[in-house]
Amino acid sequence: MAAGNSSSVTEFILAGLTDQPELQIPLFFLFLGFYMVTMVGNLGLITLIGLNSHLHTPMYLFLYNLSFIDFCYSSVITPKMLMSFVSKKNIISYAGCMTQLFFFLFFVVSESFILSAMAYDRYVAICNPLLYTVTMSPQACLLLLLGVYGMGFAGAMAHTACMVSLTFCANNVVNHYMCDILPLLERSCTSTHVNELVVFVVVGIDIGVPTVTIFVSYALILSSILRIRSTEGRSKAFSTCSSHMIAVSLFFGSGAFVYLKPSSLLPMNQGKVSSLFYTTVVPMLNPLIYSLRNKDVKIALKKTLSKSSFS
Repeated sequence: MAAGNSSSVTEFILAGLTDQPELQIPLFFLFLGFYMVTMVGNLGLITLIGLNSHLHTPMYLFLYNLSFIDFCYSSVITPKMLMSFVSKKNIISYAGCMTQLFFFLFFVVSESFILSAMAYDRYVAICNPLLYTVTMSPQACLLLLLGVYGMGFAGAMAHTACMVSLTFCANNVVNHYMCDILPLLERSCTSTHVNELVVFVVVGIDIGVPTVTIFVSYALILSSILRIRSTEGRSKAFSTCSSHMIAVSLFFGSGAFVYLKPSSLLPMNQGKVSSLFYTTVVPMLNPLIYSLRNKDVKIALKKTLSKSSFS
């Protein structure tokens, strides 16, 4: 595994969420339930948007991609986490660990930018409705999506390349349920100053830029809503945006809490609990938030169910 105190490690042992034996099985079933709801919810939303032509609009194109991202990054993390509840040693190879880290970061950064693209879409729809079809043309949507996944790739590459350059110690127990940046840095034998700087800069951009975009969009949306005379129009505009705001607050709040606080202020066990929100809870809640609060999705679901029962 490792010969000497600072030689290269070929595998890591993931400590998991808790070391209390009596909690392992209940937590296994709890998170298995979460994972199944996440899979069904996101795949259901992807299928629903794909099958219903009246949902082929920019708003639902972004929602389709959000569900795809949530489906993928939940699949990158949760199966390995479930293993830690039922196996004595949850071993992951060095290559497997770096692969999990890359794809986790790719999807989590992509999610932060797809949420800001959705905020921009809502801003155009409410503040400039007459120019909506021109502004959010298929070409513009494609460029936004390329930007979303491009930023995801750039963020994942920056962190993973810095991580690969480190030498890890013989003590290869990672105090987490997945290969995340901060717990891996704890296992390094070499200096991590560059990595910590990259974390602060890249995470600052990946949380800062979307947060500013979202806040500016919603400040403009709010001022536009307040100018709407009719109560019905105002409540319709509020309901369109409220589900998005719930998802955004959960995702960015938990992400900033884990990565943008000094490690001395946030013990790793507390960090593990916080990271559960954006790795497990948010991908599960997103399809529920967007579908249960959305009239178009409810209509599409009724149509699809009536079609399948009729056939």
